[in-house]
This record gives sequence, structure tokens and C-alpha cells, in this order.
Amino acid sequence: MEKKEWYLEYEISKNRPGLLGDISSLLGMLSINIVTINGVDDMRRGMLLLCDNNEQIERLESILNTMDNITVTKLREPKLRDRLAVRHGRYIQRDADDKKTFRFVRDELGLLVDFMAELFKQEGHKLIGIRGMPRVGKTESIVASSVCANKRWLFVSSTLLKQTIRSQLIEDEYSDNNLFIIDGIVSTKRASEKHLQLVREIMRLPACKVVEHPDIFVRNTEYTLDDFDYIIEIRNDPDEEITYEVVDEPQMFNGSDFSTFDF
Repeated sequence: MEKKEWYLEYEISKNRPGLLGDISSLLGMLSINIVTINGVDDMRRGMLLLCDNNEQIERLESILNTMDNITVTKLREPKLRDRLAVRHGRYIQRDADDKKTFRFVRDELGLLVDFMAELFKQEGHKLIGIRGMPRVGKTESIVASSVCANKRWLFVSSTLLKQTIRSQLIEDEYSDNNLFIIDGIVSTKRASEKHLQLVREIMRLPACKVVEHPDIFVRNTEYTLDDFDYIIEIRNDPDEEITYEVVDEPQMFNGSDFSTFDF
């Protein structure tokens, strides 16, 4: 029988010496292997476990529930957030009202890159929006994540180096294995109808698309936020407000800081 992975997380009420050793010994006696272990947030510990059958997990849960020093908070098949929590020692923050919105601050870019890389590895259509103020690391994180996921990234529109606006792709660029990066402001405020037609074509591809400034993108196109599978927010600090006040200023693209690639 194929072994199955589980995620165990428990909160420590009294961190006495030897507590982890006792739990590890218990897992050993139940023939459950520890794949990965790490502290998760304050006074919590997470483990990825490997076992032969569900009965081992049921026995483990019943014994852990009798221990006074810990409280089991999660015992389930591991989700992506669980795996990243064990890997990085912290949980990704999720919006309480909108479960597809995930929040990061700038000093968590390593966790963000790992999270997006795992999303990029998944096959088929996926639409991801990224919110954030200028120079917070949006585009750089997308590129780094595509490298980790072994994906070829294509800028459909961007302001990373120079303002880029694509109006066509060459044949091999339509590959489902490519990652398409769209700047929602550039595509809707500056681009031609030919560019928007290309965006529609890309949206129909069974590939991963990432849209920076998704709120501006949906405001000026036929798409809605419901079309997005994930929304990622990046802030310089947890209390920073993400605004778009500068977007409607006519001088936004007229200054000497930008030159344009149209092709």
C-alpha cells in the first residue's frame, strides 16, 4: 500500500524539556515517519508525517488528545499552505472575508516566491492578480517565481525596464508552459485595441497568467475579480494602504522616466 502524507500541527501550552522527544517517540512506536518538522508561529510546531494507513493517524490523534502540554490544532492531509508553513516557519496570511486573497509584506518575499512558484507549477489555466504600491517587488517576485517553477516568462505589458506593450506573439510563445505577465495599468491605460485583442487570446490559453494591478485591469475590461483564482497583496509594512490615486493622472506615462517598446 502506498504511504500517505499528513500534516500535524499542535500548540504548546507548557514547553517542558523533552516534549518534542516524547512526541517523536510516540510517532516511532506507531510506525509513523516524520518527513519535516519546524516551528510555526509562536508556540506552535508543525510536522509533515508519512504513514501506511489511516488507523495509525486515528490512534495518534486519540493519544495526543490526552496530553496536557499540547493542543492539536490541525491533523489533515497537507495543503499548500501547510507545506510552506513547515518549510518557512510561518503561515501565509489569508483575508478573513475573501479566502482567495493572500497577504505578504516585503520582508516575506522569499515565502511569496515559494508560494507563487508552487502555483505556477500547476498545469492548466490559472489567473493570478497581484496588488501593491510601486517598487514593492511585484514584478521581480513574479520573475523569480517563474525561474523556481522552471517556467518561461513573457511580458505582455510591463514597466520593469522600459514600458513594454506587445501586440502579437510568435508561434512558440503560445506554449501552455509559458507564464504570461500583464501590467493591468499599462494594458488598459496606454495600449491599443490590437494589444487588448492579444490579451483576450492569452486569457483563453490553458496557461498561467499573472496580472499586476488587477483592480485597474477589471475596471477597464470585460473581466471581473471573480475570474481570478488567486489575489496576492504585497505591502512594505502590514498597515500600508494600496491605492491607485496616481493612475488617473495624465502625466503618468508622459514623463522622461519612461520610454516605450511597442512590438
